[in-house]
Amino acid sequence: MATATDERAAADVLKSLARHLNCLNDDNKSARRRALEAVKRETVEQSLSSGALQELFAGLLKALLKCLSDPTEMCRDTAIQILTGFIRAVPRPEDALPYLIPALVQRLGGQEILEPAEELRLALMEMLSLLLEVCGRQLAPYLDDMIKILQRTITDPFPEVKKESCKCAISAAQSIPDHFHLQAESLLKPLLQTISHQHSQVRVCVTQAIGAVIQHSTGKNLDDVLSHMAQRLFDDSPRVRKAVTIVVGDWLLRLPDRYSYFHKLIPLLLSSLSDEIPEIRSLAEDLWRQVGSQWEKENEDDLKDKMDFLLPAPVLYTSGVERPGLGCRELVVRNLSKLLPAVGRDMGDWLVQTRVKTAQLLRVLLLHAEDHCTQHLQSLLTLLYRACADPETDVRAQCLESAKLLGVFVSPEVYLKLLLPHVEDSSSCSSASPWAPLMVLGAVLRGSSREALEPHLITIGGTLSHPEVCQGSQQAQYLDQLLVCVDAVLCVCQVDCAVISLQLLKVLVSVQSLTSQQEQCSKAEESVRCLCEAQGLGGACELYRQHMADLLQWLSDSHHTWTSYSIQKTQLEIIAVQSGPVVGEFLPALLPLLKSCLEPSRDPEMRLHIFTMLSKLLLDSRNTLDSQGRFSEYMELVLQDLLLPNLVWRSGQSAAAVRTAVLSCLLAVLHGAAFPAEQILSVEESLSTQLISALEEDSKLARLLACRSLHGLLKLTTQRLNTDSLNKIYPVVVSSSHQIK
Repeated sequence: MATATDERAAADVLKSLARHLNCLNDDNKSARRRALEAVKRETVEQSLSSGALQELFAGLLKALLKCLSDPTEMCRDTAIQILTGFIRAVPRPEDALPYLIPALVQRLGGQEILEPAEELRLALMEMLSLLLEVCGRQLAPYLDDMIKILQRTITDPFPEVKKESCKCAISAAQSIPDHFHLQAESLLKPLLQTISHQHSQVRVCVTQAIGAVIQHSTGKNLDDVLSHMAQRLFDDSPRVRKAVTIVVGDWLLRLPDRYSYFHKLIPLLLSSLSDEIPEIRSLAEDLWRQVGSQWEKENEDDLKDKMDFLLPAPVLYTSGVERPGLGCRELVVRNLSKLLPAVGRDMGDWLVQTRVKTAQLLRVLLLHAEDHCTQHLQSLLTLLYRACADPETDVRAQCLESAKLLGVFVSPEVYLKLLLPHVEDSSSCSSASPWAPLMVLGAVLRGSSREALEPHLITIGGTLSHPEVCQGSQQAQYLDQLLVCVDAVLCVCQVDCAVISLQLLKVLVSVQSLTSQQEQCSKAEESVRCLCEAQGLGGACELYRQHMADLLQWLSDSHHTWTSYSIQKTQLEIIAVQSGPVVGEFLPALLPLLKSCLEPSRDPEMRLHIFTMLSKLLLDSRNTLDSQGRFSEYMELVLQDLLLPNLVWRSGQSAAAVRTAVLSCLLAVLHGAAFPAEQILSVEESLSTQLISALEEDSKLARLLACRSLHGLLKLTTQRLNTDSLNKIYPVVVSSSHQIK
């Protein structure tokens, strides 16, 4: 209450201001402005007691409020300053509310805002903020009026007004919560219209305001807000993302009906765990830890057994990552069935950043779910197949990390049952990319332990070496993933891989046979070396010696069906060339295979390929076919069954190309002295006949090879050739030499 002294002081001031108050109605704007400045100077700028100011405020209030409608901006500005000064200084500002609030509604809350100056609209909103600060619950009867104002000012064109309006909304929610929840939802529409404003600080304020409005509302409009909040997680401004993180964390901790919205709020907070800004990640981790701890305490009875018999973290738990608390893990586990369908939908979103964020979220979810991933394994694999075919590198990288976690947490016995059928038949899964199941398998194997995989190695090796898998596609991505799977098995199982050494070698041979890229060949050769090291072998030759019989049998099983399009002819070349001297140890198995494949009735293109391979081996026969010095024992088979029958003339360009390839093989045999002269003499007649015939070939290269082969034949048998043979050869050679020139 004002004292008598205060009342006298106020009366004196009012008396001195009487003339100035009369001037407030003057037509001259300068007179009105001077009068307001005098009022300001004699009241709020004087060191008057609070009681005196209270009396003055009551006496001047109506006149000052009338000035808020003054046509001159400067007069309105001064009036607002005086009112604000009084509100801040008087002990009972609530006495003025019946007059102040209607005046503010008139200026700001109408269908059209009457205050044209944006700086003054800001000043009026700052006045409202001050009223909320000093009056608090006393403003409850005026909540409807404040909501009218905020609905208009939140969408104000001036960014600063928007920001101040959001602060007012937060203050109103916190000051009068018992009444605010009845009107809160009416603010959501203007807030959501403003949340994508171009100024980041406006977006921050709107986000904070939405947090307060939802927190102090009935909560039934949360669904309308969540999509907008999720979109702000992709905001370019870290401040906005930080604000979203804080708001969502606060909802998870304090929202009255939060249990009903856990499955919708948890993904938003967990997404911030992968934010690029360390401060936001740390903030999200702290909030999430609080959420988990609070939930754990609230559900202590349900979790009693798990808390008493807490299982240790998996042995292969991701290094450098702290294991989430029991409450956090349980929250994810209990909501995972609701979260995964939404993750699957967002993984197919057209926006790259959405897919990347979703892939990061999936990894976090699996990290929390641990072995509970098992019950969702089928849907997880389907999701990963699609994600691994994503054109965006970041999406694939995150999904491979998720697949690796499946290897950590799920038993191989379980995941192989579901995964291997898709590897064998990629059309059985929803992915359009045949390599997706292989990509997932490689990552899952990387996450598994050696002990867990060891009993299943034969199954894994059998699947990878199955023709439908190791020869399933020539696409570079497919072959890359085959190599990844082999490397994963070698890396994890090491010496245990000896039991599937043959199967892995088949895969590596197949990759080299199918690829057209030197880089993939080099990778496959490196994997062969790793396979050797895993078994303690000295090199590729020892590995091939160990498996050559099985490899040749593998090829022989299908050789009757080989054509120019068959991969097996290239596999044969890879095996024969890379095995080096080892091939000479297995001539009894190799040569019958070659004989069958080189029969004149077989596909010409296929025979051409094999003859080209054979000529390479014959050129270096001492280090290949004749490494054991026993190649001469098979001279008759090589000449009579492999080479000479294919020198017989047949029409067509393919047949001519085959004859040229055969001549190159003959030249290699004769110049390389693969067979002794005595043995060559035994077939000299048939050999010279075919070579003489070849001198009539249309191809200059064929005639040149035939001529050089005759030279090699003569050189080998110089002292032993009979006269008849010389007389037969000499005229033809002389005649052909002129043609070649």
